Amino acid sequence: MGKSVSVIGGDLRIIYLVEMLAKDGFNVYTYGLEKAEKLQNINNVFNCKNIEECIKKSKLVISSIPLCKDENLIKSPFSNKDILIKDVTKCLENKIFIAGSIPQDLYNLQQETNFEIIDLIKCEELAILNSISTAEGTIQIAMEETDFTLHGSNILILGFGRIGKVLSKMLNSIGANVYCEARKSEDLAWIETYGYNPVPLSKLNDSLSDKNIIINTIPSLILDENRLKLIKKDSLIIDLASKPGGVDFEIAKNLGIKVIWALALPGKVAPFSAGECIKQTIYNEIKDKKIF
Repeated sequence: MGKSVSVIGGDLRIIYLVEMLAKDGFNVYTYGLEKAEKLQNINNVFNCKNIEECIKKSKLVISSIPLCKDENLIKSPFSNKDILIKDVTKCLENKIFIAGSIPQDLYNLQQETNFEIIDLIKCEELAILNSISTAEGTIQIAMEETDFTLHGSNILILGFGRIGKVLSKMLNSIGANVYCEARKSEDLAWIETYGYNPVPLSKLNDSLSDKNIIINTIPSLILDENRLKLIKKDSLIIDLASKPGGVDFEIAKNLGIKVIWALALPGKVAPFSAGECIKQTIYNEIKDKKIF
């Protein structure tokens, strides 16, 4: 098969990824990207007529992040076609399939069809790289949705994981008064060491009333009705947590508190950089597999 890659569906990050793979010398066979004008004049990018033709060209098959539009369809905003997941999986014999947020049903199919799965959402490298664009996108939203400077504002970050660490550093560097909530004592110690204001979870309720902006990174309900009632009506909440989110959105709406649920920011605010991060992660994931 030579140095070739098959790509099925995907958003603008995947469009940039295809460009980068082609520039690196790969023949890239695509399906479900026919509306991507950026790819139409690249000599070593080929638009295939069907899924079978696309997949048979390569050992490596890349798809959308996240993979699913719903339970049955692959996310493919640059196509008018409905791409059924089952039509892709039946062609994956002896292939390596790379996508994001791959459902368990696909792992179960590995017992029937011999193929390998790499879920990019589970790759720590990509998560760390994406935290940069997520943090920048969050700051962009905060600036667009408020009528005051972030410099001098009281900003509370819920959670001190990858995104919390990067975001707190960026906000601190532009002069915000950064408060970071954490459960673990070692995280609270690091927060204090970095010069931010530590907020133990047990004392979170006492730290809500004077915040201009609250940014949640915790993927479970933390801003429930009781806590939302402690927040100023003119505060902004930005929820970065994946579904179902960390905010009771209905209660927040009833209380008149603005909430922005900002999902998948890397693909929205920095798709080129996100594509680079995806490419780097894929290269590192397959470097020992000797498929080219």
